[in-house]
Amino acid sequence: MQEKLYELTLDLLKNQGYFNAIAKNEKINYYWSEDWSEEFYIKQAQLGFISTTYESYDKIVLLPELQFEYGVLEFQNLHISSKVKKLIKEDRFQLTFNTCFEKTMEQIAKQHHYNWLKEPYITLLKQLYNKQNSKQKFSLHSIELIAKEESNKLIAGEIGYVIGSAYTSLTGFSLREKRYNNCGKLQLVYLGEHLKKQGFTFWNLGHPHMAYKKHLGIDIYSRKDFLPKWQEATNQKQKDLYE
Repeated sequence: MQEKLYELTLDLLKNQGYFNAIAKNEKINYYWSEDWSEEFYIKQAQLGFISTTYESYDKIVLLPELQFEYGVLEFQNLHISSKVKKLIKEDRFQLTFNTCFEKTMEQIAKQHHYNWLKEPYITLLKQLYNKQNSKQKFSLHSIELIAKEESNKLIAGEIGYVIGSAYTSLTGFSLREKRYNNCGKLQLVYLGEHLKKQGFTFWNLGHPHMAYKKHLGIDIYSRKDFLPKWQEATNQKQKDLYE
């Protein structure tokens, strides 16, 4: 991580000149904020930041990142492996939306050894999730893969948000039991197919260097190339994730 973190405030985010300046700074990507308001979070997300958290000695702060590179899935590039095709043919799993938001977050926290989904962030995400009818161009969702023949058991899932016609993944999980091998990849494929069907422009998967994202078929965009694409998509009419 860079040596010094600079503070972000809502007023700074609303200053277009300031944002343009930091967007051009190719040496800095991380910032910090003590503002846990819904307005701040939505604004930073709309500008293309993706936030995690940072725990210092005495407090937890938001860690918005204006990434140097972004993994973007254009839906025509979606790759489906033979193992995932076999799971699709077996038809044992189903993609659902917003049926177990809190349980999905619990599983994410349980699976990841280093987990940035700290309590203040969880509280904020719950607040955002409970305001899905807001007129603000932002909606937060859980996407779940359930086993149809196992009392709809939650097998894999993620938390992400919709802004305009772009969907962004925040974080996810998949059960590690052998009988659920490749179910995390299945959830991603089902979601990619669904986003295409719903007319989304693209899927923002954040950091591009994880192997599973490359196998999914992402392209890697520099910040300079990503932000205009992002702004065009997020300025469009808000898409419905599901009907």
